Amino acid sequence: MALKWYTIVVDCRDAQAQARWWAEALDWVLVHDTEEEAVAVPRHALEEHEEGPVRDLETWMRRGQGLVFVPVPEGKTLKNRLHIDLAPHSSQDRDAEIQRLLDLGATRVDVGQDPEQVTWTVLADPEGNEFCVLSSRDS
Repeated sequence: MALKWYTIVVDCRDAQAQARWWAEALDWVLVHDTEEEAVAVPRHALEEHEEGPVRDLETWMRRGQGLVFVPVPEGKTLKNRLHIDLAPHSSQDRDAEIQRLLDLGATRVDVGQDPEQVTWTVLADPEGNEFCVLSSRDS
């Protein structure tokens, strides 16, 4: 038996702003937005969504993961111990995607990587959470 990876929870100062930022960055949609949490899921997950409980295990296991944003009083102080890797498809312009994220409010981050040696770019979201944009790929 296997458990389903259901969501990643992100602690943040402004859960609603972070959820909106990530939904825009990933072209996802917000499906829940309260003072206690905001949830973003892949757009295709809504298209495939069945009303009510999913009783079939195989269908339930195939559903994509979401991001849950919850407010916390403290700010980020250290490098993330867990981060998200994003990858453009080989048909996409990777540099244009990075610029789009920067235009949305991401920032470039130096976590010790040598830009001449690595094939990824480290960025941070508006609250400083690091993530990587990998090289383009098709698998």
